[in-house]
Amino acid sequence: MMQELGLERFSNDAVYLDLTPPSQTSSTSLSIDEEESSEAKIRRLITEHPVIIFSRSSCCMCHVMKRLLATIGVIPTVIELDDHEVSSLPLALGEEYSGGGSGVVPPPAVFIGRECVGGLESLVALHLSGHLVPKLVQVGALWV
Repeated sequence: MMQELGLERFSNDAVYLDLTPPSQTSSTSLSIDEEESSEAKIRRLITEHPVIIFSRSSCCMCHVMKRLLATIGVIPTVIELDDHEVSSLPLALGEEYSGGGSGVVPPPAVFIGRECVGGLESLVALHLSGHLVPKLVQVGALWV
């Protein structure tokens, strides 16, 4: 079933989501998503998950992000992007996600409650300042 949805499970508990549109010969039960662009899929994923990390395959910084969040008690959704999908990430980050700034957020990029937190440095800074746990509670990703 995971293959039908374009999902693949890896041994490191990461789930790989293929954001490329399915081929015309492929038949899937999710026909509504067949025409969805990578940018639209990224936007949709951001709105559907309280904590989501966009990463490249085998990114060590993503691993550190996952470990930090797991230590707190949150298991984030991790989407590993291919090179052509990474280029779609900045396009998907309109003003609604990037806080009005024009900065490009390279992967790994973490979103908490539809807001782009940034990369590993920003996540660690948020944690050290004491604002990470309240933010996770606020978006419903953590219960205390």
